[in-house]
Order: sequence, then C-alpha cells, then structure tokens
Amino acid sequence: MALTEFRRLESEGRTQEALAGYEGLAKAWAHGSQLLRAIVACKALSRLGPAPLRIQSLIASLYARQGVSPSNEGTGPLSSAELESLLERENPALSVPIFSMLDRDAFVALLDAVEVRTFAAGQTVVREGEPGASMVFMAEGRADIVRTLEDGSRQAGPSVVEGGAFGELTLLVEGPRSAGLVAAVPSVLLELTRERLVEVAGRHPLLIRVVEAFCRRRAVDNLLRTHPMFSLLPYEQQRVVAREFRLQRVEAGTTLLTAGATGDAVYLLLRGRCTPYHVHPDGHETPYPVLREGDVLGEISLLLDKPVTAMVRADVQCLLLRLDRSACERHIFSQPGMRDALMRIGAERLRRTARVLAERSLPEGDPGL
Repeated sequence: MALTEFRRLESEGRTQEALAGYEGLAKAWAHGSQLLRAIVACKALSRLGPAPLRIQSLIASLYARQGVSPSNEGTGPLSSAELESLLERENPALSVPIFSMLDRDAFVALLDAVEVRTFAAGQTVVREGEPGASMVFMAEGRADIVRTLEDGSRQAGPSVVEGGAFGELTLLVEGPRSAGLVAAVPSVLLELTRERLVEVAGRHPLLIRVVEAFCRRRAVDNLLRTHPMFSLLPYEQQRVVAREFRLQRVEAGTTLLTAGATGDAVYLLLRGRCTPYHVHPDGHETPYPVLREGDVLGEISLLLDKPVTAMVRADVQCLLLRLDRSACERHIFSQPGMRDALMRIGAERLRRTARVLAERSLPEGDPGL
C-alpha cells in the first residue's frame, strides 16, 4: 500500500516529504473514484498538521450531494420521498454509503468524525457478542463476516470488500453484535462511532436521517431477495414495495403481535430479540423459540388471513422493518397467482410449526410468524 511508504517517511522525521506524499495520494484517489482511500490520506494529513481544508474541500466538491441543502435537514419520516430519491439517484462510480448522500457541510463534518483503523490479516475487527456502538467502512483490504451457529461451530459469511460497510445498525440501537468481522488480508477501515454520530448530528440533523435511510434500504433489499413472500415478485414490483417499508423502534416489553387479533403488518427483526408465547386460560405463559435478528414475524396471519395465534413481545429494545397490511394487499396479494403461491408457503409453514409444537407438547398453532 502506498500509505506504508509515507508512514515510513513520517516515522523517520521527514515530515514535509510525508505531507507531500499524503496530499498527492488524497488528490489522486479523490479523482480516481476512491473516496474512502482519499479520506484515509486526508486523515493522515490532519495528523501531521493543521486540518487540510483544501483537500477536504476538493473531496467534498467531488462526492458531496449538491442537491441537498441545510433547509432540508428536518426530522421527517424515515423513508421520505426526498431520501428515497437520493438513494435511487446514487452514482455507482462515486457513491459510498452515507457519505455521498450528504450536503457539503455535513460531508466534511462526517469526514472529520471518522477514525482510521488498521488490521493485520487474521486480526479481529469486530467481535461477535460484544456490545456494538460503531460501523466501519472498508477503505482497503477485505474482511470476512463470521457467526457462531447453534451447534457452536463458526460459519464464515460474505466478505466486506473495499467500498463496503458493516455494523450500521449499531448506530441506531444498542445491543450485542450478531456477527463478527475478521480481516482476511491487511486492511484499512474508517470507523464511525455512535458517540461521534450523535455529536455531528447535533449540528447536521440530516446525518441521522441518512443513516436511517441507508439502514432501511440495505435491510429491505436483503429481505426482498431472500424471503419467498417478496422474492417471487417481479423486480419492478419489488422496487415499488421497497418504498413502503418503515423503520420502527420499540422498547423492551412492547407487544408486537397479539393473540386473537388480525395481523396488521409483517415485521423483520433487525436488532434485538423477541419472544413469542402462548397465554393459557389460567394466565401462565409458555414461550416458543426466541426470535432473533433476521427473523420475520406476522406474515402467516396475513398470508392465510387468520388471527394471530400467539403473543410476541420485545425482550429488549428492538429495531424492526414494518410493512403494513394495506401495502401487502396493494403490491403483493394483488399480483396474479401470488396469493395462491404464498398460501401454499404459509400452509407448509403451519405444518412444520405443528410438528415442532407436538414434539414439545405445546399448544398447537403458529406463533404468527
């Protein structure tokens, strides 16, 4: 990596040569559609002297969103038409998560807020299960997402490559990391902590809305791609449905689904943990298996048009995606053949649940999942 040579000059006390090298790299990477690397070089310049305002200005002129002004920095709906428009107009050659949706002043403030982190191959970047309070952007290198399975074995998931991001949901809701991140090769990342996000957002409220919009879009895209209720839709219809999802925060103890009530929405659990449970006539509760991040709940009630058969309660503070029944009716169930196909999926799901419940001697019925 070119930065290594200039770090050597810096360590030898050849400060002016290092400064010239870092500035050259920042300019070259900025013009070469390598925003995150340009920011790393810019941060190195800041470390050696006064804030490099001309370099920050150059980077912002190339990458900051020109169409968003401070007058738009309100606290409106999480998926407002304004933010949807920004997401859909992203230029793949220039866009980097969150940065490229900001106006110039917020962009520079975020550039100042992130910190450079370097990792050797095999070094843990994020440890699964530890409290999460930051996201990272991969400037150079590659890191593998790892999870611990129920049998205790470790599973390597997809990799975070240059230009990618990891851990953004921890900026919105506290809780343990549901996955870890391990550097596969020597890597350089930029870290944004929740503390710095809150600090910057105090001056630039648009930043919080952009983070929320980015989190929502990433979660929705994954759900549309993987869940049969949505993956059967044509691509054009998926994009229409995507605009209907809302982020919803709930506090510990909140009831999300009520037994006997008509399901009013489908939920995807993004952060937190929920427990479905059956309430017996005498009032005592029998829990079903805990719902964890990535689980979908409420769709069976909508698919089969039947009341929810179990309560679902948030065990901790949770962040969810919510799609209202009315949106399902308009965009999914109205599609030719979709309701029949989905009802078959729902019926098979009910049969599987019934088998599990019979084995556990729990009251028969699907927990509204």
